[in-house]
Amino acid sequence: MKKQSVAESILKGLGEAVQYEAGKKSAGRTVTIKIAPLPKISRQKIKKIRENLHLSQRRFADVLGVSIKTVEAWESGRNKPAGSSIRLLQIIERQPKVVGEFAAAK
Repeated sequence: MKKQSVAESILKGLGEAVQYEAGKKSAGRTVTIKIAPLPKISRQKIKKIRENLHLSQRRFADVLGVSIKTVEAWESGRNKPAGSSIRLLQIIERQPKVVGEFAAAK
């Protein structure tokens, strides 16, 4: 099989895009990914995640990129994490090693 130049590859792709838009070509391979819904996360669970990492509230806040007041509010139940914060806490809970390089001692 002849190796295509960059220009040939771009032109081929452009031609396929035009055919697809005109309904003459399928999109090719598609992958469906199911995203798990965001879990509810209790203040006790947040504190447990932090304590399992052996981090102070200050260091945990630094790792998450939030203020210490935010971590304090989550752990006291005054506020609840939302959106990406919940997902990040879920990831940290399941894979605590990901925190390692971010929690290195100063």
